[in-house]
Amino acid sequence: MDEILRLSRISKTFPGVRALEDISFDVRRGEVHCLCGENGAGKSTLIKVLSGAHQPDEGGEILFDGKPVSLTPRSALQLGIHTIYQEHIVFNDLSITENIFTGAEITRWGLQQRQQMRKEAEKVLRYLKSDLSPDLKMRDLTSGQQKVVEIAKAVLFNSNLVILDEPTASFSSREIDTVLEIVRTVRENGIGVIYISHHLDEVFEIGDRATVLRDGRKVSVHPISGLARSTLIKDMVGRDPSTFYERERIRPGEVALSVRNVTGNGVKDVSFDLRRGEILGFAGMVGSGRSELMEVLFGSAPIVHGDILINGKKVHHSSPKAAIRNKMCFITEDRQNTGLFLQKTIAENVAVANMVNTRNFIARPGEDEAVGEKYIRQLNIKAPDARTRAVNLSGGNQQKVVLGKWFNTGGEIFIFDEPSHGVDVGSKQEIYKVMVELLKEGKAILMVSSDMPEVISMSDRVIVFKKGEIAGELTGEEITEENILTLSIGDQEE
Repeated sequence: MDEILRLSRISKTFPGVRALEDISFDVRRGEVHCLCGENGAGKSTLIKVLSGAHQPDEGGEILFDGKPVSLTPRSALQLGIHTIYQEHIVFNDLSITENIFTGAEITRWGLQQRQQMRKEAEKVLRYLKSDLSPDLKMRDLTSGQQKVVEIAKAVLFNSNLVILDEPTASFSSREIDTVLEIVRTVRENGIGVIYISHHLDEVFEIGDRATVLRDGRKVSVHPISGLARSTLIKDMVGRDPSTFYERERIRPGEVALSVRNVTGNGVKDVSFDLRRGEILGFAGMVGSGRSELMEVLFGSAPIVHGDILINGKKVHHSSPKAAIRNKMCFITEDRQNTGLFLQKTIAENVAVANMVNTRNFIARPGEDEAVGEKYIRQLNIKAPDARTRAVNLSGGNQQKVVLGKWFNTGGEIFIFDEPSHGVDVGSKQEIYKVMVELLKEGKAILMVSSDMPEVISMSDRVIVFKKGEIAGELTGEEITEENILTLSIGDQEE
């Protein structure tokens, strides 16, 4: 395969931070080159150098088609380098056709050629093996379908290299399959692809080569064929992968939470007990009802009938405020939209949930910063101080701020919905340690997770959901991938 892009000795320095150091990297036509590494490894900075958003330090060289180039956002696009970021960049009220051609409308004598643009949009969608109608509004599409449109826009306009940054985050398994199939189509047509993902299953399924970054340096580059997963993980974190997914077991105590015949928000007749010192895992396919149940328990969705008991006392959670007062905490999957105020500081985020308990809705910056600093130390949050805005933190550190917010409420029952979603392998281990410390303190944890190793290794018991109901419960050696999949899929039709 022909080499389309080569980076040699690329470094990037920000005030006080060496984000990239002496990086060499190349991409060939018709290959998927995966970029792997923990949060903070330098992947995002490298992408921004390739897209022209950041200029590298002097001394390095970028070759495109064998010729030296200096990349800016405009020149990158002119060369056919298209970057598709994790967050959707779409116009919800416009059609697929209008989104694809925004900023590049086909005109004749000042008039937009709508029919021609629609034909071109339909043509590129069919090329990507998508049956989407170009007339559909973006707001009516799933997250996975919106990502297809973004890829369509990239490949329509003279694309030579497509960069995909965490393209399947929060997607269902079916949406992931669709995106991976599209990536295969792009590769088969001779376009180079840089693919960034924390999901190693995708790396091994779609990749041709994998380059690992750690602390701004290139650690290794491997052909995917014959590569052991343990080797890739060890390169990413610098530790033996056998240390992952092992946790200390705590003897369960008394029942902290009892759920009796709960129905509502799409779940039916759910009953279970949760003991102190225990992690009760919830497994199942996307849309099986796990997160919907947690919303009912936390008061963010109504209960139709059934009972919730905390420490043997019946409670009514008509709102999250009531749940917080009953010492329940909800670490949501979507930390950026429902877990944090991104433009607020660490101190402000940590303080906000406990206002329900203190009834103190007056900001006290000095006190809040002291509390924020406490949790920066306790949770090892990588930030200069508590005045740092949440938006400037990595995904793993944002998740730690969410944890600090709930620790500050004095909670006893913790709901973790996809606790390690979107964080790197090293941050996962730190979050797991925090969860075990909670158990040692006599707290109780409900954990919803789509990460099978996480469910198997972290849970004391596992409840498997299917179509809004409990399909079964597993304990001890019963907690295996085969048993979980059998209960969650069973005779389910594709």
